[in-house]
Amino acid sequence: MRFELAALAITLALGAALVLFGMAPAWVWPLVPLPYLMRHLYHLVRLTHLIRRRQRLSPPFPRGLWGEVYGSLARYQQRGRKGRKRQVRFTRRFRQAADAVPDGLVILDKLQRIEWANPAAAPLLDVHWPRDEGRRLSELLAQPDLTPFIEVGEYLRPLEITPEHNRALMVSLRIAPFGEHKGERLVVARDITKLYHLNMIRRDFVANASHELRTPLTVIAGFLENLADAPATPVNHRRPLTLMQHQAKRMRSIIDDLLTLSRLEMDGQDTAQGPVDVAAELEPIVHEALALSDGRHRIECSVDPELLLIGNQVELRSAFSNLIYNAVRHTAPGTRICVRWALDADGALFSVADDGEGIAPEHLPRLTERFYRVDQGRSRAAGGTGLGLAIVKHVLNRHEANLLIASTLGKGSRFTCQFPPGRALVRPPQPLIAAA
Repeated sequence: MRFELAALAITLALGAALVLFGMAPAWVWPLVPLPYLMRHLYHLVRLTHLIRRRQRLSPPFPRGLWGEVYGSLARYQQRGRKGRKRQVRFTRRFRQAADAVPDGLVILDKLQRIEWANPAAAPLLDVHWPRDEGRRLSELLAQPDLTPFIEVGEYLRPLEITPEHNRALMVSLRIAPFGEHKGERLVVARDITKLYHLNMIRRDFVANASHELRTPLTVIAGFLENLADAPATPVNHRRPLTLMQHQAKRMRSIIDDLLTLSRLEMDGQDTAQGPVDVAAELEPIVHEALALSDGRHRIECSVDPELLLIGNQVELRSAFSNLIYNAVRHTAPGTRICVRWALDADGALFSVADDGEGIAPEHLPRLTERFYRVDQGRSRAAGGTGLGLAIVKHVLNRHEANLLIASTLGKGSRFTCQFPPGRALVRPPQPLIAAA
C-alpha cells in the first residue's frame, strides 16, 4: 500500500512540476496518472483471466498492492489444494473402510432412493452400486414391512427379513438418520443366519426338554405328596419328604417359566391384542403378593382405574406379577413396596419401587439375563427361578415397551415399564342413567 501511494504521489508531483515550469500545457496534468491507472487495469484484467481459467498463481508477483493480492490468492489456492487432497484421502479411506466392512451399508435419500452401497450389500440385499443408484430400496427387497419400518422412524429394534434372492439368509436391518439433509438414512444389513439357527435350536431344546421333564416331575411330586401325607410314613422320613416336595415345586416353577419364555420367543407378534383393564388385573396380583408377604411388607398402590392398555392380557399379567412378586421375595421384612400405574408425558407407565437395600451398579445390566441372580443363596431361598425379569423383558418387547431399572444401595430399587403413548387408552365416561 505504501508503494502504491508513493508511486501515485511521485506521478502527480512530476506532472505538476512540468506544468509549473512551463514544460507542458495545463491539460497534460490530468493525463499524467494515466500510465499508473493503465497498470492497475492490466493487473485487474490479468487476474480476472487467471481466475476464470482457474490457473494456479505462482511467483514472481508484481510489487506493491497487486503483489499482495496475488500472494494472498496464491496462499488461498494452496490451502484449498491441501484441503482437497485431505478430502480425497479421507474419501478414499472411507471407501476402503466401507468396502472392508462385512455388513451391508446402503445410503438412502429422503425419498428412500439408493445413493450409495458398499460391496457387502450385494450378497445380503441384492443391492449393487452404481447399477441400482436412484432406485427405491423397497423395490429391490420386496418386503411388506420394510417401507413402514423406514417411514415410522422408530429404529430402536432391528427388522429381521429373509431376502427374496436368497431364502437361506436371515438378515437383520438397522436404520439410522444420516447426512446433513432431513430424511436421509443409513441402512445397515447384518447376516444373522447362524445366530438365528442357534437361537432356534436353543429354543427347541428348552421347549422339548421342559415338556419332557414336566410329566415325570408331576409323577414324582404326586408320589411325594402321598408319602408325606400317609399315616404309615415314619416321622423321621417326613422332613426329607417335605424338602423333596419343596425342591420338586421349585423345579416345576422353573419348567413353567422356561415354557413361558419359549412360547414368547417362538411365537410371532401376538395379533390377539385388545384393551386390558390393568387396574382389574393388578387387584388379584396385589392380594397374592400380600399373602406371599404374610404381613412382612407394606404394599402401597397408586393405580389409575380409568387407564387401559392395548396388549395381551395373559402376557401383561405375567410381567406385572413377576415384578411385584420379585419385590416381595427379594426385599427384607419391613420394606415398603409402591405399585404405580399411571399416564405420563411419555405414555403409560407401570412401576414397582421399594425402599430396600438396593442393587449394586455392576449387577444392573445383567438383571434380565436368564438365571442371573444378584445373591445366589438368597434368591434360591426366596423361591425365585432367575427367569422372571427375562420374561418381563420379552413381554415388553412384544408390546413395544422398555424396562427401566434404577437402584441405589441402601435406598432401594425401581423397575419401570414404559409403554408408548399409542398403547394407552383412557376408559370413556359411562353415561348417567336417570332414576325412574
